[in-house]
Amino acid sequence: MRLGRDTGATASPFERFVAEFAESPVAVVAVVALALIILLALAAPLIAPQNPYDLATLVLTDARRPPGYVGSKGFTHWLGTDAQGRDLFSAILYGLRISIQIGLTAGAIAFALGATLGTLAGFAGGRIETVTMRFIDLQLSFPAILLALVLAALLGQGKWQLIAALVTAQYAYFARTAHGAATAERAKDYVEAGLSIPLPSARVAFAHVLPNCMPPLIVVATVQVANAIALEATLSFLGLGLPVSEPSLGMLIANGFQYMLSGRYWISIYPGVALIALIVAINLVGDRIRDQLNPRLKK
Repeated sequence: MRLGRDTGATASPFERFVAEFAESPVAVVAVVALALIILLALAAPLIAPQNPYDLATLVLTDARRPPGYVGSKGFTHWLGTDAQGRDLFSAILYGLRISIQIGLTAGAIAFALGATLGTLAGFAGGRIETVTMRFIDLQLSFPAILLALVLAALLGQGKWQLIAALVTAQYAYFARTAHGAATAERAKDYVEAGLSIPLPSARVAFAHVLPNCMPPLIVVATVQVANAIALEATLSFLGLGLPVSEPSLGMLIANGFQYMLSGRYWISIYPGVALIALIVAINLVGDRIRDQLNPRLKK
């Protein structure tokens, strides 16, 4: 639905942004799907028939049962069970919680670190900019998955060790984007006016320049959150991410991979579908935001 002339004149920037966002049916479906996935993950303790963390609720004789099987506890395993006898639907809901939590946490820390370094380098210029950006360029020359693999192997298994590896592998993307935006902002009149008052350089950089760098950083953030979720799943699948006691989506896929050839497809397929749905929904929302924030991509 497009805003009319009168509505467009009186609507706030946020209202215009939402109205333009809603013009894309694909983006609307992606937002609805993402909201539903997040809601299911948050409500996991309330709607999941089983707590996959509670060993007392697991029955080994119910392991690797097909979808629709009625287990020893009396409830139906609609998506089947895994090799430990966990209800797969419950494990997927809790796995979504872990994947979203790690993706958002790693993305937020990488955002803060990268935006700070990039803005500082772009605003300060000179030797600080040269040294900082050469180091960032050196890191960007290596694939993020390679850095994450090496760091995860060195730091060991654990949630915060995994987040540290993801942040280290991803902050450079935010730094490069913030540097480009801050360099463009540094040449504008309001920066010269603020420095001539004089305002402290740090205040001009982080209170005035950094907010104007947010649009491209927000777009990068949506992409990197999805990448962090995918990297976490990859590392967990390879045994370098979360421990086996925490059923992340990557761990669930890894647990069922060895049973694929025996016909027990559901142990890996259903967590994989949930992972793909989450990543695709985030990327579609990010693509629409990118199109709106970039005037060159607007029709």
